[in-house]
Amino acid sequence: MKHFFRDIKKYFSYAVYSAKAELKAEVSSSYLNWMWWILEPLCFMFIYMFIYSVVFQSKQEYLSLFIFIGLTVWTFFNKCITVSVKLVQNNSAIVSKVYLPKFILIVEKMLVSGFKMFVSLALIFVMMPFFGVKFSFSILLIIPLLLLFFLVTFGICTWMMHFGVFVEDLSYIVNIGLRLLFYVTGVFYPIASKVPSPFNMILLKGNPIAYIIDELRNAILYNIPMDYKFFGIWTVLSFLIIYIGIKMIYKYENSYVKVI
Repeated sequence: MKHFFRDIKKYFSYAVYSAKAELKAEVSSSYLNWMWWILEPLCFMFIYMFIYSVVFQSKQEYLSLFIFIGLTVWTFFNKCITVSVKLVQNNSAIVSKVYLPKFILIVEKMLVSGFKMFVSLALIFVMMPFFGVKFSFSILLIIPLLLLFFLVTFGICTWMMHFGVFVEDLSYIVNIGLRLLFYVTGVFYPIASKVPSPFNMILLKGNPIAYIIDELRNAILYNIPMDYKFFGIWTVLSFLIIYIGIKMIYKYENSYVKVI
């Protein structure tokens, strides 16, 4: 893994520069510019609030923020996983001409989506007083939770990018899988109270995204201590996933150009 950390240090500035350029290009032709990064999650929040509270006639404390936290996490994860499948093919002009560790392309996309996610998180903190949510020390738990979230996402992205080069139809499979995962992750409803036992705990603890969303809600909204046991388990598993993913990329990255 020394090779990995050396490459991260060497090429991270490229990822930052590329991410800045992509963010600027994304809003350059839009009338509202960066305001869309706020309006988009807010609009989806109101949609799912309507579905949950009006259509299903269910109640949840701090529903607006409850849904907004779920959407913030899910949007980042969904975009990173979706784009990683075709990442090498979509950057073939760069990959075929100069050497660039392929996982740097993942880092760049995560920086783009991460910036938007932090805009949404800032909006959550702004909205908390308006909804009567009190700030507490438990809110500091979002730091290790977000670090775990980035590790899990990066690890899965390395696998998706690698197999996406060799499996042409993987993008279709991933889109279907993500759609299913969205509904079992509890993005706009509480899994613990809406799914019967023991399946609720299986969905909450066996799905790292559902676990992270639930723990972030507990830390920000409800001042509930974190489940450190599963935090430790998913931290170890995320490092294992990253290790295997990086090994695969280094082993086969010279073959990527031949395949694409």
